[in-house]
Amino acid sequence: MSSMVYTAGAYDLLHVGHLRMIQSAAGLGDRLVVGVSTDELITEYKGRPPMIPYDERREIVAALKGVAAVVPQRSLDKYEMWERLRFDRWVHGDDWYASDTHQEYRRRLEAVGVECLFLPYTSGVSSTLRRDTLGA
Repeated sequence: MSSMVYTAGAYDLLHVGHLRMIQSAAGLGDRLVVGVSTDELITEYKGRPPMIPYDERREIVAALKGVAAVVPQRSLDKYEMWERLRFDRWVHGDDWYASDTHQEYRRRLEAVGVECLFLPYTSGVSSTLRRDTLGA
């Protein structure tokens, strides 16, 4: 039986932390599907639009080794995406592990048999930090 892994992010100003997360996630199953946040979603939760438009971010992520498919992430709710894709594993950075919201996603996903993995965050790299440093 093949297994599907799902991870998601904005992937605005793609950096080595994103690359490491995607590479690690790709090794955890037979098929990696990556959700890329839409411009509207990023604007909603970050309060500003992304620097790189959705179509370009989608194309960049799709070209990475190990990515089988890219889907638009229109909601931060990982359970909603599970209802759509029925993935077997959900992978996220451990910088969000203590988040009440992410623990609720974990609880709901585990209740339907999804394995939830929080992988080590790459310290010191962040699209938001880099954008703020650039003054953009």
